[in-house]
Amino acid sequence: MNVPITLSKDSREPIYHQIEKQLKALIAGGHLAAGATLPSIRVLSKDLEVSVITTRRAYQNLENDGFIQTIQGKGTFVAQIEKTRKEKTKESAVYDALDTAVRTAISYDYNAKQIMDMFTSILNEYQGGKK
Repeated sequence: MNVPITLSKDSREPIYHQIEKQLKALIAGGHLAAGATLPSIRVLSKDLEVSVITTRRAYQNLENDGFIQTIQGKGTFVAQIEKTRKEKTKESAVYDALDTAVRTAISYDYNAKQIMDMFTSILNEYQGGKK
């Protein structure tokens, strides 16, 4: 299974966290269903061109958080997640992204109205099918 993960080597966010965050989003968003087989650590490491240690750390964190489960000799699978947990995960990810965007805008001296205008403009572009 090829998992659509895009890494930014220029980001200050650690690679293992990028992998973990994107897999959580795929699971919480329903793109990876419960029981779906995930690539082995070695295969995903090779596909993403990162170390096995990096991928193992992401998988271990996801398993500790209950998003995936590894069955010795069979593989790694998406765990069954309650709907409320999926919703909470999605809300948290969006909140964090918006928080980062607002902090960036404030650091450039934008005021609340300017930030809201930009947000509305971007939202309108998506709703109008321009993005």
